[in-house]
Amino acid sequence: MLQTQADIITRLQKDIYRLEGFKPATNPVPDLALGSIQKAFPKGSFPTAAVHEFISETEDVATTSGFIMGLMSGFMANQGVTLWLSANRQLFPPALASYGIQPHRLIFVDVPKERDIMPVLYEALKCSAVSAVVAEARHLDFNTSRRLQLAVEQSQATGFVIRNAIQKLNPTACISRWKISSLPSETYEGLPGISFPKWRVELLRMRNGKTGVWNVQWADGKFASIQDASIKTSSVSQSGDTQRKTG
Repeated sequence: MLQTQADIITRLQKDIYRLEGFKPATNPVPDLALGSIQKAFPKGSFPTAAVHEFISETEDVATTSGFIMGLMSGFMANQGVTLWLSANRQLFPPALASYGIQPHRLIFVDVPKERDIMPVLYEALKCSAVSAVVAEARHLDFNTSRRLQLAVEQSQATGFVIRNAIQKLNPTACISRWKISSLPSETYEGLPGISFPKWRVELLRMRNGKTGVWNVQWADGKFASIQDASIKTSSVSQSGDTQRKTG
């Protein structure tokens, strides 16, 4: 009887996930070593085959890019390839080595016009040969985000959108919404600003997961928790919500 009840609960959870638009990835989930942040994800696993939204003030775009590069190191660990779309590329390729990324596995796609970024992102996310696609864009509307989400569900690629114009936030169909801010790094032999990068990570929305705030740093090729700033335990299931240094 207990086994039967467990089976019923598991089946109901899968049905709820499906009705709320959550479709687990069929490809192996990369080990991103996010520590206590993992507890906020559905079933404790970072959602792949999904689109993640990062909102960023202009001064935090570089910080956000640094955190995303830490994520990309996990996606590219098994010889994966990532595309980076931008209308104004400023990322410094040699700096990728500090995240364990081989620069030749990150392909930059320079899009001359801002309005063309979303169409190019859509086509890129339809490609099953890439592990992930990162796009810097000023705007993302709900209908476009829904099309992007449908694309990754077919290709199993994972999308990251850095929104650098957030005067007015709007609902999107993205699986999550993040905000990354920089924290002062420790001094190294009396010199400030050259030690491991640190971030304040705010998970503002996670479909079928939880929200929270954490302080983390990049050290020895992985994320390490400094201490949890605060954690909100409220579950979030709605589909809508609510450069360049590399750290």
